[in-house]
Amino acid sequence: MSAFPRAIDGEPRRPGVLRLGRRSFDVHQRLVMAIVNRTPDSFFDRGATWDEDAAMERVHTVMKEGADIIDIGGVPAAPGAEVDVVEEIRRTVPFVAAVRDAYPDVVISVDTWRHEVAREVCAVGADLLNDSWGGCDDRLAEVAAEFDAALLCAHAGGLPPRTRPFRVAYEDVMADVLDRTLTLARRAVAAGVDPSRIIIDPAHDFGKNTWHSLEITRRLDEMVATNWPVLVSLSNKDFVGETLDVPIDERLPGTLATTAVCAWLGARVFRAHHVRQTRQALDMVSAIRQEKMPARTVRGLA
Repeated sequence: MSAFPRAIDGEPRRPGVLRLGRRSFDVHQRLVMAIVNRTPDSFFDRGATWDEDAAMERVHTVMKEGADIIDIGGVPAAPGAEVDVVEEIRRTVPFVAAVRDAYPDVVISVDTWRHEVAREVCAVGADLLNDSWGGCDDRLAEVAAEFDAALLCAHAGGLPPRTRPFRVAYEDVMADVLDRTLTLARRAVAAGVDPSRIIIDPAHDFGKNTWHSLEITRRLDEMVATNWPVLVSLSNKDFVGETLDVPIDERLPGTLATTAVCAWLGARVFRAHHVRQTRQALDMVSAIRQEKMPARTVRGLA
């Protein structure tokens, strides 16, 4: 097991409440982050929520299905047509404002690596900056601190945004994940981000091959042991598809199996396309761990 410091300032970190927007979540709450893509070319939904009305209908649906967080993205992760700052703002800011008006208390996340976009979305109500490209813009943490927003610190293996890994290698992938994410967390705290608003993410597939993603899943307890809240983004990822040799539209069973493993090992936030199924998988894990009561228990009692 890798040995990396669990502290920001030399003192061991204790697991604690995660604060997102107006809400606070304890260590036993497992949160579903629903994906809402404001792009015409996202890898899974192929632009299903590109139209704003369709995107808002998606928000209504996932809220009914048990989403705790709405994650809005204006730029696909995969290489493709250039989306500049102005266009990313156009795709995200008005929609963030509309979701905030419709759901005043929901946690709103925006998937961006750009501080210019971060500033605009926070100004209209975003609570969490989902920096899935691992701190490539040093000013993102400054914006999070300015608006008292939460910040996701992810491991992308040092790759620039929207690039795929090519023959990537690590002496110890989890050691690298811990080194980079804990460094980002330290920088965020130094920039003024509230430690209770920081999340770390191993970032499956990002800067990794399938073997790497399987290993970080198997060793996720090492990230959890840092006592920073851990998010996993597993939904329909390529490592699931390659492991099972299935196309994108047949990856839900593999996604849910990986979700259950990560939940058992202590992950707290789960970014997902399939909210209802993810919510049920997490609730089942919580019940097995005696952290949540079954919805009903009549078998053998009546």
